[in-house]
Amino acid sequence: MIPIRPLLRGVPLNFHPKLPSRALQRASISTVPTSVSGFLDFKPQDAVSDVKIDGFVRSIRAQKRCHFVSLGDGSSLESLQAVVPSDQAECLSIGAAVRLHGSWIPSQGRGQSHELRVERATVLGPSDAKTFPIQKKYQTPEYLRTLPHLRPRVPFNSTVLRFRSEMIASLTRFFGTRGFIQTHTPILTSSDCEGAGEVFHVSAGEPSPSPSTSETPKSFFRRPVYTTVSAQLHLEALAQALGNVWTLSPTFRAEQSDTPRHLSEFYMLEAEMAFADNLDSVMNLVENMLRHIGTDLAGSRVRDELLVRTGERASDLATAEQVTQRWEGLTGPAWPRITYTEAIELLKRAETSFVHSPLWGKDLHTEHEKYIAAKVGNNKLPVFVTHYPRDIKAFYMKASTENYDSTSPGRTVECFDLLVPDFCEITGGSMREHRLDNLLESMRAHGIAPRSSSDGAVESSQPTENNLNWYVDLRRWGCPPHGGFGLGFDRLICYLSGVQTIHDTSAFPRWYGRCDC
Repeated sequence: MIPIRPLLRGVPLNFHPKLPSRALQRASISTVPTSVSGFLDFKPQDAVSDVKIDGFVRSIRAQKRCHFVSLGDGSSLESLQAVVPSDQAECLSIGAAVRLHGSWIPSQGRGQSHELRVERATVLGPSDAKTFPIQKKYQTPEYLRTLPHLRPRVPFNSTVLRFRSEMIASLTRFFGTRGFIQTHTPILTSSDCEGAGEVFHVSAGEPSPSPSTSETPKSFFRRPVYTTVSAQLHLEALAQALGNVWTLSPTFRAEQSDTPRHLSEFYMLEAEMAFADNLDSVMNLVENMLRHIGTDLAGSRVRDELLVRTGERASDLATAEQVTQRWEGLTGPAWPRITYTEAIELLKRAETSFVHSPLWGKDLHTEHEKYIAAKVGNNKLPVFVTHYPRDIKAFYMKASTENYDSTSPGRTVECFDLLVPDFCEITGGSMREHRLDNLLESMRAHGIAPRSSSDGAVESSQPTENNLNWYVDLRRWGCPPHGGFGLGFDRLICYLSGVQTIHDTSAFPRWYGRCDC
């Protein structure tokens, strides 16, 4: 870009004025980092003066002439060491937000290559160390869950949240380079996608009639409305307009389950492929997507920090070796694909004694999925299990082609679950039933009986309880073959970070009995 300069009479166009030395000094200062992670990577041979950094005091070790302060700002698991003169450290306390000015110098002590020699310390946000709940000493995950507003300040917890951010950025790159359109689907819906009834009902104003009248308040939306359990149905509508689409959005389940695998509010990554001819194309997309994450983030700072295990906190996490093996599994050989029927036969031949006997037509239990992941995937590779019985899957799944699996004792649908070691199912997908008559027949089979309207059209018989009329309409006008999947984003974070419970992957988790802030 050609710089614009005033035209001065007698001054040649190629004239460049000499900058004063002070301007050059300011320019060189602009290359100095501003974050803790940046300073930790910045290792000059000589001291660099006049630097500034903002952060939070993690710990203080006081000596007679100076105080050694560990400073963090959320950008790194590791702290920056600042050496603060005693007269400047009087107001510093654990948890305080501070601004430190000084020189970045090679360290003579052990444990760090460089340190900040502080010349001026300013407290921007004071903290009472005696009452500050987050301490350097070990605190259990159970205790920290009672402090959701402060828990992200724990270094490893902030690392998990940075990992979420980098995962989202990586997924955005993946879909963007493959022509997928990112969309925003509604959180409030009049449709129960899964039909299981585990939904939160939405209402406005007083939930019960006013004491002065027996009349029930008028519904805000004129029909029952719920928080969404899946973006899938709306994504199918958008796919008919935009082609391949995806979203990462919050979803809600009113399951009364207090387990390490369940949240009431969680994030689902969902995608729909228009003009998809077969189930393999959907599974290929899932496999390529997760492989992309495995390679894209393999050399990142946050991935390396997730493998750090120190002190008592190490017992709260999967071992570094386990987590490393999970990452390697994402980029390993082609992932095995077996049918549900083959999985049942495998389980029946197993020498392992199961609490629940494997039986065709029944859903796989966690113990079954763990065995399949260990046996078929060698406890390392993810495993696709395909073509489940129709009766245990959702109404919108496309019926399998005839004689797909001659050994199957019943009707199946074109669907899959992706199982990973230890965590079992993290992704589910299917071809969607795009043919109107077949969809209506499947709805009848699942207890969603259609009825005829006055103009002869067929619509759901439950228009007020579960509005699926619009979903049926999609099949009337130009609905191509299509398929998609949903991935439990929080479960994937658990799997690749080594965190043992899904409650610790979200900044502000909500689960049965708990919504603390």
